[in-house]
Amino acid sequence: MGSRLSIAAGLVAGVVVAFVLLVAFIFVGPDPGRPGPSAASSASPGAAASATPLATAVPSGGSSSPGASGGSGEIANFHIGQPAPALVVPQVGGGTIDLTVLKGQPVWINFMQTTCEPCIKEFPHMNGFAARYSEQGLVVIAIDIREEEGAVAAFAQSLNATFPLGLDTDGAAQRAWGAFGLPVHYWIDKDGVVQDGALGGIGPDIMARGLGKIMPGVEVTP
Repeated sequence: MGSRLSIAAGLVAGVVVAFVLLVAFIFVGPDPGRPGPSAASSASPGAAASATPLATAVPSGGSSSPGASGGSGEIANFHIGQPAPALVVPQVGGGTIDLTVLKGQPVWINFMQTTCEPCIKEFPHMNGFAARYSEQGLVVIAIDIREEEGAVAAFAQSLNATFPLGLDTDGAAQRAWGAFGLPVHYWIDKDGVVQDGALGGIGPDIMARGLGKIMPGVEVTP
């Protein structure tokens, strides 16, 4: 009798457990309309990254011209509104170009190379401005980057340059001025402050704009 009761009790307990499990599955089980964890884990890592647009580097500060020929990927630092960096370099043909000596005069500095096509095209315009505004004290200087003096002298002669050329043989002046993306132009007033700058190659209109900022009261035309 006792064994029969034990068996019956076991059967009842089993039925109760089965019923509880069935209820739990119905009310707590996964929603068939909702993707399981495997769906999220199956997405490739690149999919999320591709949804985010890549940032594009945009140069800032200073003015520039579409003709810039620099291949370094760097943008010129124009130092506008700041005292011009120091500049002391050998001059083609002898002597030294020292910017401090020229304080009190408007100065136009151009960093260039003889193999730079925009540099070649700019020289005749620079010659013209140097001649037209010499009576106003304008000093035009070209600084060649990392080339031999003989090549620079021949270049200047072939273009009939009427202004002095300096030699930055080790690129130290280029680095100090941030003169990347040759040619680069700086216009410095009589107090030694940079008033304008531009990446080349530029035309007479941009040149006249820069000169107008360092020669107040002088009508500068392209």
